[in-house]
Amino acid sequence: MTDGTHANLDHFLQSGGIRLGRAQRDRLGWLTGQYGLPTLGDLAGNGRSGVIMIKKPPSGAAAELFYRSLNPGCAVVIPTSENPGFDFLKSKLTEFGTVGPCGADGPHEMWWGGIGWSKFLVAADASTARPRIVSCYPRGGDATAAFALRHSLERFDLPCHIEPIDTQFSERLLCFEKTEFMLRMWNKYREPLLFVEAGAALREAPLLPSFLGCDVALHKWNRWEMSARTLYLGRTKAAEMLLRTWQHLAALYPAIWEGYLLDQAWSLTSSQLPLDTVWLPRSYHALTGDLAAARAVILHDRPTTTMELGPDPGFASLVRAARRAGRTGARDAFMVMTSKAAAGNGIAVILRDIAQNDASAVAATVEAVTGVYAADCGGYGRLELSLCASQEDIGAARDAAMLACYRILEIAPGQRIANDFFAIQASLGAADDPVMTARTLFP
Repeated sequence: MTDGTHANLDHFLQSGGIRLGRAQRDRLGWLTGQYGLPTLGDLAGNGRSGVIMIKKPPSGAAAELFYRSLNPGCAVVIPTSENPGFDFLKSKLTEFGTVGPCGADGPHEMWWGGIGWSKFLVAADASTARPRIVSCYPRGGDATAAFALRHSLERFDLPCHIEPIDTQFSERLLCFEKTEFMLRMWNKYREPLLFVEAGAALREAPLLPSFLGCDVALHKWNRWEMSARTLYLGRTKAAEMLLRTWQHLAALYPAIWEGYLLDQAWSLTSSQLPLDTVWLPRSYHALTGDLAAARAVILHDRPTTTMELGPDPGFASLVRAARRAGRTGARDAFMVMTSKAAAGNGIAVILRDIAQNDASAVAATVEAVTGVYAADCGGYGRLELSLCASQEDIGAARDAAMLACYRILEIAPGQRIANDFFAIQASLGAADDPVMTARTLFP
């Protein structure tokens, strides 16, 4: 972007009262380069195009009318997308990606989507940025699947690395074996990495993730179950943190399904770094028998009805709605901040009733909490902020905080957050009730 475009974008954000961290600002700048300067959406009008930013959750009818007014020449950006009030609008759109919160400077999650992938898929064909394709398979197993992948790569001018590795089982990889291989590839090569499961076939050059310039790109099976069969890692600090977190979890819990461990690694990384995630279209994760198989970029050798990707239909029910909307759930901390305090203690702030309150009040309270903590942490070395819509959500967040031996504070949207908010909490002392409420602190 030119200096004038940067200035115009900064003026637009300031006049709209929109706070973005650097990574979010960079993604918005990239979208501006693709579509032009953004406008604030009023959920009205016809034939919309360009970048449209939505600040308030619409009603169901308004979301439907807004969706019908869009065309493939537009991108929709939601700068406070952690609020579940936006979930219905997101469900109407194609989800392109999310950028996690950036601490006090950008304390919200930014979501972006639109009407189909056609614009980006066409543009990606001319991209000069190319990933290295990596894959592995059990040394004692059948190498036919790996041969099929290698053979399909011969059509494209892409670097690759496919190798057999030692595994506990001759017929399959465990998650920790896959993550150890990927970490080795990360240390060996300097290009972005695109892991593709052995047995898949490339029908087109998989250039979309590198064209978009994200930290990580993956596909959500059933729109919420993260699949590790196609996984892109850009050469960024955030991508490396995701990979190392996933590897650590896989080593600790070798019996747990790899998709769930990847989900948890994504949640942990997103809460601590502004992870720029792209949610890949089904063409990058097509299965044998899919209606989309004819237009596949990557075709996996699994039937559409496979249970291999999500082995338990009732698994992780609390996070399904959140993952469908590209956000963290109540069981996960929305944001983690650390201070320069030498103390190793932490405080968990639970923001309750977020679905029953005005979105602007929720956003303002998030900004107030993070801003005050950044200015005066009260001696707490770590802040974990959770957003809860129901009593069940609050219970899950409380349990997680208690396991970490954190001080717990429940607040409500619109709550006044004093400048010495955390200092007051610290002064109450560990002997008091570890679960405090807004009424306790501010009667």
